[in-house]
Amino acid sequence: MEYIDRQKILCAVVLEVKNQRLRLLTENNREVKLSANRLLHKDKARLNLSMGRDKMVDALREVANKRKALLTQVDIKDLWDVLNTEQVWIDLETMTEFCFPDSPCGDHESAVIRAFFDDRLYFKFNLDQFFPNSAQQVERLTAQRLEEARRQKIIELGGEWLKSMANGGSPHIELSEADRREFTDVLRSYYLFEKESRDYQLARAMIKKAGLDRAARLFPLLVKLKVFDEDENLDLLRFDINIDFDDIVLQSAAKLVNSPPDFQLDGARRDLTSLSLLTIDGQSTLDFDDALSIQQVDDHYELGIHIVDVGQFVRRDDRIDREARLRGSSIYMPDQKVSMLPGVLAEGLCSLKAGELRPAISALVKLSPSKNIIDYEILPSVIRVAHQLTYYDVNLTADQNQDIVVLRGIAEKFRQQRLENGAVQITVPEVNVWLADDGSISVNKINRESPGRMLVAELMILGNWLMAKFLADNDMAGIFRSQPEPRERLYKGDEGTLFQNWMQRRFLSRFVLDYKPGKHSGLGLDAYVTATSPIRKYFDLITQRQIRAVFDLEEPYTADEIDQLIHTLQLPMSYVGKIQHGRHRYWLLKYLEQHIGRKEEAIVLNKRRNNYQILLTEYMVECDLPLSTGLGLKPEDLIQVTIQNVNARKELLQVAIG
Repeated sequence: MEYIDRQKILCAVVLEVKNQRLRLLTENNREVKLSANRLLHKDKARLNLSMGRDKMVDALREVANKRKALLTQVDIKDLWDVLNTEQVWIDLETMTEFCFPDSPCGDHESAVIRAFFDDRLYFKFNLDQFFPNSAQQVERLTAQRLEEARRQKIIELGGEWLKSMANGGSPHIELSEADRREFTDVLRSYYLFEKESRDYQLARAMIKKAGLDRAARLFPLLVKLKVFDEDENLDLLRFDINIDFDDIVLQSAAKLVNSPPDFQLDGARRDLTSLSLLTIDGQSTLDFDDALSIQQVDDHYELGIHIVDVGQFVRRDDRIDREARLRGSSIYMPDQKVSMLPGVLAEGLCSLKAGELRPAISALVKLSPSKNIIDYEILPSVIRVAHQLTYYDVNLTADQNQDIVVLRGIAEKFRQQRLENGAVQITVPEVNVWLADDGSISVNKINRESPGRMLVAELMILGNWLMAKFLADNDMAGIFRSQPEPRERLYKGDEGTLFQNWMQRRFLSRFVLDYKPGKHSGLGLDAYVTATSPIRKYFDLITQRQIRAVFDLEEPYTADEIDQLIHTLQLPMSYVGKIQHGRHRYWLLKYLEQHIGRKEEAIVLNKRRNNYQILLTEYMVECDLPLSTGLGLKPEDLIQVTIQNVNARKELLQVAIG
């Protein structure tokens, strides 16, 4: 007889039968007991138990070898080709006759059983019956076998290769380029997406085979293998952000630049080219989407807030627009910029470059000599920028240039009105990090309350507010931003300390996007949209299109379409925020890696169970300070700490009391 033990068929002879339990002697010279229903095959041939144990074992081995030799004569594939159209069970006797038509015996039956036991691809196997799989089942099982073989190869061969790489030097295992690429793809996917990776278990097995104690050791290996750069932006890969534009988008943009629509022929635009417009931006800015003008007319001022009309060039649902919607926003990082629109548009046709005619959506605001708003008008226009200034330029002439003086006065007055309406003014320095061409990192703290930055910030808030009111007054849906009252106010007006300003952000309520206007408590305004950056933000482009629709320049989005767009853009916009924040912190920590041992000023934010949470004021970055014996610190205490350990890739920043 034969039975299965540990996925192997063993030949044995029955020594004793007792209560349906069999005592067997196997070809391996072992005695075992098992129930009769465990038997796989029973042969009519018998062994003489009186010949002695050793001879019985030799006889069993001879039978087993004979049956293994016969097994090679069973061609299961040929049998399946003939029998698969007959979807019926085939008994052992019939199948044996197919394989051995000339007087088959028990040895032949055993050979058939062994063959079908070893290969389950073509037939289902049920002791003494066989059922042909369908062609679809065979195809599926074949794919599963290939996949299992691939997985075993990755684990075994890939694990050995990874081990040799981890031990330094070149791998001693020769790999084909295809194998190397597959192994590194598995590791890359695992490192980027961890448990979300489809290769998670496979990579874990490969790493275990290599004997690596921590997956964190993978990154330097992947750098060595040129899978990643040393400073790879992993979030761009994790969120599948397209850095470059495909050929269709680039061709569409080039065609638009070469044959731009004539925006002066629509008859709806007012010629404002007589106004002296200026842009105020950072020194490295190339995509100018907003400009200001100021003039005194009789007994009042006329402030102009002019936003380039991107909707004139990028038409709704065209190829460029669909790509912009996928991106959601431009992404600004210390070492890289990922633009929402192709460069020939963002920095060319759609940019308010000095001396060039551009279509715009302009807000003309009438103000009293005391800078109070009397009236306003939103209109499509034609403009030409006269002066391109930087924040630095404006700060230098803030008290001498009369236009800048007036603009500052309007901005300050508008802020004061917002504060009186309950706005939460949060004023903290902005830390700018950038990379020079030689790779050196520079960090500087920017005063967001400098004349240039303050007036631009306030006048853009003013422009956004007026455009929100314009849409609401015209019963036009828009992407309105509202914000409930903060959970707690730590100070009045703009009188808060740095500590209070920093902590106040934790008590702000989340803003809400809706196609209907609502109060924005944080800004102290009854309605708000963002419309001043249509080159950089898709939300702003949508708002601009709704304003254009009021003037019949295009069809408006419906409220349902606006609601759908809000949901569509939610995910890409969350990616933008995470990438910008993460990359800023990465390069800031890279900078601090060079300054281990430096003493820095910090403010205690709060006390936790095992540490204090502190803010390094020079870099506006939070970190933990271990609890020290006898040190009783309180929130807002000013302390000195020493930078002890920094690792940008691990997001590690450790300090000690200085």
